[in-house]
Amino acid sequence: MSTAIIYSFTSNKTAKAGQKIVDSFGESLKLDVVDADNLAEEKFLAYDQLILGVPTWFDGELPHYWDEFVPAMEEMDMKGKKVAIYGLADQVGYPENFADGVGILARLLRDRGAEIVGMTDVDNYTFESSHAIEDGQFLGLVLDQENQARLSKKRIDNWLEDLKKIFK
Repeated sequence: MSTAIIYSFTSNKTAKAGQKIVDSFGESLKLDVVDADNLAEEKFLAYDQLILGVPTWFDGELPHYWDEFVPAMEEMDMKGKKVAIYGLADQVGYPENFADGVGILARLLRDRGAEIVGMTDVDNYTFESSHAIEDGQFLGLVLDQENQARLSKKRIDNWLEDLKKIFK
């Protein structure tokens, strides 16, 4: 199984979280690190397992590098691929669309046949609404570096404990 983690190298907080994920996997999983700003369809489809980093921008939008890749993703067959998503969001500044980017990306890929893995609890967050929630869970790992930075390491560690059982 080939595995990649894809995030924007210029999105500082997302990149820092991505590096923590890479470091945590260490030698247990060969993980290719790919810059989302320069992503091509062939590269994206070359992997069986994907970890995608997506911050939520403005009022619940995908960042430009993912948004510009959406038309390509809409044409993809993702059957047989496992996808885990982590996202950064601000529950105080944007409580009405907290972590929407995670939900947008998860549903888009799931609708194309991907298996979305790595759901997490919504406990210990305070917000009004989120497109990242389904069946009472986030569709990935949600980190709030603006308001709960001290909780991020534990949240990443717990998420990776589950992912390490799924990604081989």
